[in-house]
Amino acid sequence: MAATNKYVTTKTYVEGAPEETHFEVNAKPITLSVEPGSNDIIVKTLYVSIDPYQLNRMKSYSSSHDTIGFAVTISPGREIDAYGVGRVVASGNSGFDKDDLVVGLLSWGEFSLVRGGGMLRKFDPLGFPLSYHVGILGFSGLAAYAGFFEVCKPKKGEKVFVSAASGSVGNVVGQFAKLLGCYVVGCAGSKQKVELLKEKLGFDDAFNYKEETDLKSTLERYFPEGIDIYFDNVGGEMLEAAIANMNNFGRVAACGVISEYTDKGRGARQDMLDVIYKRIRIQGFLAADYLNVFEDFISTTSSYLRTGKFEALEDISHGVESIPSAFVGLFRGENIGKKIVQIA
Repeated sequence: MAATNKYVTTKTYVEGAPEETHFEVNAKPITLSVEPGSNDIIVKTLYVSIDPYQLNRMKSYSSSHDTIGFAVTISPGREIDAYGVGRVVASGNSGFDKDDLVVGLLSWGEFSLVRGGGMLRKFDPLGFPLSYHVGILGFSGLAAYAGFFEVCKPKKGEKVFVSAASGSVGNVVGQFAKLLGCYVVGCAGSKQKVELLKEKLGFDDAFNYKEETDLKSTLERYFPEGIDIYFDNVGGEMLEAAIANMNNFGRVAACGVISEYTDKGRGARQDMLDVIYKRIRIQGFLAADYLNVFEDFISTTSSYLRTGKFEALEDISHGVESIPSAFVGLFRGENIGKKIVQIA
């Protein structure tokens, strides 16, 4: 059986802020069967994750390219792999059967040919929408869980600051912190997002960073007794301001630097004297580093979702054609929660 596979590629390397004109939707025939004796799988994509880190892969050079398989270069014209959920339509692999639900590396397209099973696993939806397994029960949720609990080692009553707090990771971090009994403040880029953090997610406070002219003074106002934990999703000036307001033995989880992805000149210039004399620990990490806690993460998060203690924030677009605008929108602050595209 044959079908047409629509998929998204870049036209050129993307060196600055992404634009929709950097992308194109292609189509090619695909046979929905595998050769006898093959170990391959063909997967129909249902949902794909849209993540800012992909921009670094689209550059002609990034220091991240040589660090981990997830970060390798995406050359113009090449299919773009991404975390997603799909259904097996054909399999020569003994570990997968037709109609199995799978999660892992698929592509920004309607179908994916996964060689030898690739980085896929079967999963039980656990009664939740399939989209949850791309976001809050996927790598975004794991990044929040591992970054907060494993990297920051929080204690009840500590003061926590989260940047990009209405984004896919930040909103989950804030909810974990509140359930632990921490004082939590988040920042976001609009009045609507600030209100959501306070009214829907239960943050103790929040502010619109676009309305602030002196971030160091802003954080001093929201944290008169200092910051114990900073969960950093943006880098740049916000990281500088947070470091200036950290308490002794403060911890910084460096999860993302979206402010620097499109402008390397905005890199943080933190006061290293503060880091040294306050004995601040700054640790970068990747969700993939913490697959050993994945089962604990799923158990904890699914329990919170079932009991209504957790909100799943999703921003879902529809169709392969919407992928370029969905991706570009991340860098314009258009998403609230986890950005996902539903393919089928």
